[in-house]
Amino acid sequence: MSTYVFGHTTPDSDSIVGAHSLSYLKNQLGEDCIPTRQGEINPETAFILERFGFEKPMLKTNYAGENVYIIDFMESSQSPEDIAEATILGIVDHHKLGDLKTAGPLEMWVRPVGCSNTIVKQMFDYFGVEIPKELAGMMMCAILSDTVIFKSPTCTKEDTKAVKELAEIAGIEDPKALGIEMFIVKSDVLNDTKEALVLRDFKDFNMGSEKIGVGQLEVVDLSVFDDMKEELFEAMQKIKDEAGRHTVLLLLTDIMQEGSQLLVLSNDNSKIETAFSVSLEDNQVWLPKVMSRKKQVIPFLEGQF
Repeated sequence: MSTYVFGHTTPDSDSIVGAHSLSYLKNQLGEDCIPTRQGEINPETAFILERFGFEKPMLKTNYAGENVYIIDFMESSQSPEDIAEATILGIVDHHKLGDLKTAGPLEMWVRPVGCSNTIVKQMFDYFGVEIPKELAGMMMCAILSDTVIFKSPTCTKEDTKAVKELAEIAGIEDPKALGIEMFIVKSDVLNDTKEALVLRDFKDFNMGSEKIGVGQLEVVDLSVFDDMKEELFEAMQKIKDEAGRHTVLLLLTDIMQEGSQLLVLSNDNSKIETAFSVSLEDNQVWLPKVMSRKKQVIPFLEGQF
């Protein structure tokens, strides 16, 4: 019986590459693992896969009765609807503990680092398994993406060490240059619908009795959004209404200015203003130095909800 490996509902580069890297490691250790994904990939991830010669993992949304490893999440809100009917053999993640439950003991690799693929790299080292050149390049890119080329406050020395070692394996002399190239691709926001943009890197969180959705778009120049804010708000409203969300937030993150414009649609704006000690103007506000949803946004929202 094969075991499936997958990341969160709206996959980013870490979850897609992580499905590949963790599956490869487990296969080398004698388990039959297949990388899968719950949703469509974004332009940055497509760039990484093409750059290193990998295919998209198989799209799979039902896992009842299956054995699974999950990577890059621990929240039921980011899981397949039938996750309770699957057997979770293990979790590899760099986020806070979520609300998933298991019937039996499981393998847990959870570290306070900037990227799940940093942890997978440590697992390769622990088990003494060599990483193929092309897989190393992909894992390096995933870490550069999640740490915003080391600018995110989530970045640790373990992440920079992993990138250095993976770059050596992959034969890449200038990882940061490849990272910039990757983020230029990620900055392409003109070829998607506004709803697809909001959902490109979107996560739901259960906070108290409310569902809160938070999306993030990372670009090298925030001016690309100047003429589309109204349409983004319209898309956010649709997404908010469709799932009965209390709040939908969209972080427009400028990796060069190192900050984020926060767009807000909420049943109670005062909770958002209190969470970040700001005053919203036209349902938005600039948050200097805010780069990380995980570390600089979600904990403050949870304090309110």
